[in-house]
Amino acid sequence: MQHRIVVLGAGYTGAIAAGRLAKRLHREDVTITLVNPEPDFIERVRLHQLAVGQDLRPRPFGEMFAGTGVEVELGKVTTVDVDRKTVTVAPANGPERQELEYDTLVYALGSGWNDGGVPGTAEHAHEVSSRPGALRLRDRLAALDAGRPVVVVGGGLTGLEAATEIAETRPDLDVALAARGVLGDWLSEKGRTHLRKVVDKLGITVHEHTAVTAVEADGVTTADGRTVPAEVTVWTTGFAVHPIARATSLELSDHGQIVVDSTMRSVSHPDVYAVGDAAMAMGPGGKPLRMSCASGVPMAWQAADAIAARLAGTKVPHISIRYAQQCVSLGRKEGLIQFVTADDRAVDKALTGRVAAFYKELICKGAAWGVANPTVGMPSRQRRVVRQESRSGARVEAAA
Repeated sequence: MQHRIVVLGAGYTGAIAAGRLAKRLHREDVTITLVNPEPDFIERVRLHQLAVGQDLRPRPFGEMFAGTGVEVELGKVTTVDVDRKTVTVAPANGPERQELEYDTLVYALGSGWNDGGVPGTAEHAHEVSSRPGALRLRDRLAALDAGRPVVVVGGGLTGLEAATEIAETRPDLDVALAARGVLGDWLSEKGRTHLRKVVDKLGITVHEHTAVTAVEADGVTTADGRTVPAEVTVWTTGFAVHPIARATSLELSDHGQIVVDSTMRSVSHPDVYAVGDAAMAMGPGGKPLRMSCASGVPMAWQAADAIAARLAGTKVPHISIRYAQQCVSLGRKEGLIQFVTADDRAVDKALTGRVAAFYKELICKGAAWGVANPTVGMPSRQRRVVRQESRSGARVEAAA
C-alpha cells in the first residue's frame, strides 16, 4: 500500500516541501497531494509590488509540478482531524466537500493578516499579506486623486516595503508611516541612516512612537489622541497564523503555532509535520524562528528530508537553520541588506542603495526558483544520506 502524504498550503514552504518529497521518494511507494485554494504560486514577498500596479509573473502549479507525481488539489482546507488522520477540503470548483486521508501530514497553511483587534481595522484598513488583499489595495490606490493621504501602520519590514513602494510609484500622494518605536530601531546605525535618507527622499512623513488605537474611513486615531488623516490605511503590524490548528488536539504555542521538534515534527502527533509560519520551532540561541521566508524554506527542507529518512528507516539528517541577513526593498531603485548574527541580531555591516536593491531582487527570484527546484542547496552529506536510503526498504531518488 502506498504511503499517503498530504501537504496543506502551497506557499513557499508547502510547495518546496511537496517538490522535495517528490524528488526524494518513488511514486510506487508514496502519493503526494498538495492542497491549495489557488492554482498559481503566489510570491508573497512581492505583494507590495502587486498593490501598486506592477504585474507579477504567473507561476501555475500545473506547470511547476508537471511530471513530478505531485497531485495538486484545488480547494480550501476546512477541518483537520489529527486523531482520525483526515483533512476536509471544500473544492474550488464545486460545493461538495472532500475528505482526504493521510499517513503523513505536512501542515503549511502559514499566516495571514492580523488586525490586532483594533476597532475599525477590519472594516476600513487594507492589507498586503494575500493576493486578494493586494489587488483590493491596488484598485483603491489607482482610484485616488493626487494629494490624497495614505497611512501605512506598522514600521516592520512589510510596512517599510509597502510605504516606500507606494511613495515611489505614486509621488503625487501624501504617504505617511506610523511606527510604534523609532524608525528602523532594530537595524544597525548604517542601516537606520540609509533608511531615513530614503524615506526623506521619497517624502514619507514618519510618525514615531505612535500606536494606532482606531481606524476610521478618513483617518486613524493614535494613543495620544491625535488624528492622522488617511483616505487609505494600510495595516502591516504583524501576522496571525491560520486558525484551523486551534480546532485540533495538536500541541500549540500561545500564538496558535504547532510546536515542533528540530525535524519539524509535531511534539504531540508524530505523523504531523509543520513548517513555515504555522510552526513554533527553535533556532540559534534557543530563540523561536521568526515568521519569514528565510525561516520557512530551510524548515521545509528539514521536514521533507526527515520524512524521507524515516520512511526509509535511516538516520534523519539535520539542517542548520540560522540567519545571515534581512533584505528590505525600498522601492525599485533602493534597498537595504542588513547583515545579522545567526540568531537574527543586526551587526554593523549592511549593503545599501542600488546594489542592495539588485541583491534583494536576486533573493526574491532565487526563492521563487527554489520552489520549482527543491533539491538544490542540499549539503553534500544530505546527498550521501539519500544514496544510503536508496539501499533500504523505502526507495528514494538521489538528489540531482
